[in-house]
Amino acid sequence: MSDLFEAAGLTPPAPHPLADRLRPKSLDEVIGQDHLLGPEGPIRRMAQARRLSSMILWGPPGSGKTTIARLLATAAGYEFQQLSAVFSGVADLKKAFETARGRRAAGQATLLFVDEIHRFNRSQQDGFLPFVEEGIVTLVGATTENPSFELNGALLSRCQVFVLRRLDEAALNQLLAKAEAHEARALPLEPAARDALIAMADGDGRYLLTLAETLFNIVPGEPLSAAALGQVLQKRSPAYDKDREEHYNLISALHKSIRGSDPDAALYWLARMLAGGEDPLFIARRLVRAASEDIGAADPLALVLANAARDTYDFLGTPEGELALAQLTVHLACAPKSNSVYKAFSAAQRAARETGSLGPPEHIRNAPTRLMKELGYGAGYQYDHDVEGGFSGQNYFPEGMERRSFYRPGGEGAEARVRERLERWATMRAARRD
Repeated sequence: MSDLFEAAGLTPPAPHPLADRLRPKSLDEVIGQDHLLGPEGPIRRMAQARRLSSMILWGPPGSGKTTIARLLATAAGYEFQQLSAVFSGVADLKKAFETARGRRAAGQATLLFVDEIHRFNRSQQDGFLPFVEEGIVTLVGATTENPSFELNGALLSRCQVFVLRRLDEAALNQLLAKAEAHEARALPLEPAARDALIAMADGDGRYLLTLAETLFNIVPGEPLSAAALGQVLQKRSPAYDKDREEHYNLISALHKSIRGSDPDAALYWLARMLAGGEDPLFIARRLVRAASEDIGAADPLALVLANAARDTYDFLGTPEGELALAQLTVHLACAPKSNSVYKAFSAAQRAARETGSLGPPEHIRNAPTRLMKELGYGAGYQYDHDVEGGFSGQNYFPEGMERRSFYRPGGEGAEARVRERLERWATMRAARRD
């Protein structure tokens, strides 16, 4: 609240941050979200029709969620009311709904903007439902988290979800041009330093303007080089949340790059996760899984190396042990691939469920007692090492169950030789059965 001196105009107004001063005044000025706000964009069409639906704006920090909500209310003629899930509770929600109900009675629609809506618990989210359904408020929720994981299905079913994109290089350059026009001077940067500044922002427009404001406040001198810029400004850590969607997106990208035999992409995602502070042992566990699931019998050594890399990291720690994870990542990406064992085991599990408790045939049952031998346990068993060729071709499936083929090795790496042996044994088995 203003004091008496400020009210009387005796004190200068507090300066506003550059990002606030450059906040768009209309939807046309919003940068980087043309898929939503362009001539055919869904939000643009709603604004032109002046009829808004409840929606969730999902996007990274600095992509314009709050700005779009505010401008959307203005364009559609709605009263804008804002809450933050970080600072608001049930009492604040009740007050907002009652105020909106009063406006509605007077013929005025309300756009209720809830920032960080995913921070409301499930019960609080349920509290929105009757007011959204009745049309007392048009809800616009903003979140940086995947709504599928963080919001109630009932609330999601009443809202459209619009995905905002991180600002690309072209959009960030536009923002810098606007900042320079506003300040009526160029940023004191060499071209390479300008590129480095954009990279520092990591797609966050608000953060870019914060960095630019710092540079504008520097005493003018020679333009800064990229190296000098790094001394003036600190590069923030890349956006990464170790227990939410980005955590799973990046480990999935690493695993699929390995499966796709792309060591360069795999190393990139490994480096991204480590730079974001991921637990290297979490990565090591996924690499062990990839060795078993995607390389399998095509390179039996892969699983041994995966466990060795995990043990190496355990022994050396960071940063030395990270090299072992990188070495393993390259080996797995370059190794021949096979999921034959994975598929075979899945098929065997289905067969086990289907056939219930069928016992093994008598000739391969254990017979440690006289009674068991008298009952025929072990009778007729052929010791394969004593048979010519080391292969008896006997039946090892339960009696009454047809033989099934689960494991079908591929033609890559060690499995090519395995396939040859299995084909030879299948021929011998068929001949001995005849």
